[in-house]
Amino acid sequence: MYTVADFVIQIKNAYMANRKTVTAPYANITKAIGQVLVKNQLLSDVKEEEIEGKRILVASLRYVRRKPAFTTVEVISKPSLRVHVDFQRLRTALRDDAVVVVSTSQGVMSGKEALKKHIGGEFLLKIR
Repeated sequence: MYTVADFVIQIKNAYMANRKTVTAPYANITKAIGQVLVKNQLLSDVKEEEIEGKRILVASLRYVRRKPAFTTVEVISKPSLRVHVDFQRLRTALRDDAVVVVSTSQGVMSGKEALKKHIGGEFLLKIR
């Protein structure tokens, strides 16, 4: 099971079903991705809760004029094929109007933040 893809696909499916929140198993990387999505205004909030001794993430979805904040998710890096980019190749990925999520040595961040810091990393997601 790939937690990154599962988390983001659960959010996309909840948007399509007009839900208000999504619960997902806790992982440090999913929490970091959720925080990046909150910074880019694709989610309202991401909270960590504990139910029956297990930690979970609760993501509050954000709608803009009753429409989902995003509808398309492209998982780039997978367990079978990791995709790493330097900051110059990251610039070409940012040309279209998409939010790119990158896992760098300084943490998980959006592509724009990584470009400002001139660092590359593992290219996780592209969200439109």
